Amino acid sequence: MRKTRYAAAAMAAAAALTLSACGGDSGSSAEGSEGAGGENIRIGIKFDQPGLGFDEGGSKSGFDVDVATYVANELGYGEDQIEWIETPSAQRENMLENDQVDMIFATYSITDSRKEKVAFAGPYFVAGQDLLVRADNDDIKGPEDLGGKNLCSVTGSTSAQKIADVVPGVNLMEQPSYAECVTAMQGGQIDAVTTDDIILAGLASTAANKGQFKVVGNTFSEEKYGVGLQKEGSIVTCEDINAAIQKMVDDGAWEEAIKKNTEGADYTYNAEMNPPAADACA
Repeated sequence: MRKTRYAAAAMAAAAALTLSACGGDSGSSAEGSEGAGGENIRIGIKFDQPGLGFDEGGSKSGFDVDVATYVANELGYGEDQIEWIETPSAQRENMLENDQVDMIFATYSITDSRKEKVAFAGPYFVAGQDLLVRADNDDIKGPEDLGGKNLCSVTGSTSAQKIADVVPGVNLMEQPSYAECVTAMQGGQIDAVTTDDIILAGLASTAANKGQFKVVGNTFSEEKYGVGLQKEGSIVTCEDINAAIQKMVDDGAWEEAIKKNTEGADYTYNAEMNPPAADACA
């Protein structure tokens, strides 16, 4: 069991300290003693969301990755001790319950139903549903302008349906991924793409899309991105993660990570909701 290994690592570290106190030479650096005796920490992220969690040839990038790396470092884990694990939306709860990951940073919205199965730290960002349009489109400023327009979202997503329920005449077009929605908009088949604003900004900031699209900037929902944890027996605590996130905000690294990962997207996050205050730990 993983937790047994952590206990063994802690005992070994205690023994090493005892030897050192008796005059022995440990021969190891302080850095080597961090991170639960050299154990890795397993962090779940998306691999297919540019600007948030993206895997390109083994290199991980995005806002979620930057926040996770900062938090892990504050918890005592160096970058070489982070094991990145792909965590698709539909598998997040199961992967925590089955002890396949230690933390999840994957646009993981905090909801009451999810709290029944997993614990959350954070939030570290509050997103809102928004619209992505072509950079030269000045006609669409919000959902109310979508009557008679072609709107795209991912198959099975509730994002587009939310708009369809309140905007008569919008034409829904579903694609397997948001990237394919953007491709369809490039080809003139659709007028707008909808999902969380920072996801749209990440798509618009890729090298292939930079300068072609803009996020409307009129959010109409609230999605609190939290850090998913095992409900019982987590090797890290909600309180320590919240402290690390607050430090990231205070020293400016949080703001810098937002800017870096949305550059070229003509995007500004909702400053009334961000950076967010942490929820109370359960």
